[in-house]
Amino acid sequence: MNYLIYGSNNFALMLKDFLEFHDLKFCGFIDDFRTDDTIIGTFADVIERYHPTDYEIVLGIGYRNLSARLKTFERIKSAGFNVATLIHRNAYVRSLANIQEGAIVMANATIDYNAMIGKATVIWPGVVVNHDSKISINTFLSPSATICGFVNVGESCFVGAGAVIVDHVDVPNGTFIKANTLYKGL
Repeated sequence: MNYLIYGSNNFALMLKDFLEFHDLKFCGFIDDFRTDDTIIGTFADVIERYHPTDYEIVLGIGYRNLSARLKTFERIKSAGFNVATLIHRNAYVRSLANIQEGAIVMANATIDYNAMIGKATVIWPGVVVNHDSKISINTFLSPSATICGFVNVGESCFVGAGAVIVDHVDVPNGTFIKANTLYKGL
């Protein structure tokens, strides 16, 4: 499969390295706002020149604008493209069936028994998502965050580095949890 990365800033550059590390074929960046030698064009250009059966798109837009990121995910899907699911070879994932489309799981992350990772979710290195927890669509879990058992993290949330969410907690949609926070719910 050939891979295009939607976005071209820091997160997208890291994803390019991820693809290359796993010997996956990187074919260029998509950017609707800037141009340079590595950018193949806007998404409108991609729709005209690239066929969805030949390319998957990696969602390389970061967490600073989660609503735009989610709209981009939906736009990619509406155009008939698959959003690539990436799982680092050094991650521990108990069941691949519970990792949804467009999720990215980085090195040394742990996805435990009966945990579910939603579409377009990013799991950074060292994150632990314990048993029976659910991470909803378009959520970012920063390095070394710990999600204890039976937790439900809502849509488009951000969980900071080293944060801990205690067991049996629901995290509302759009919640921002700072780094090194012990989150016990509202």
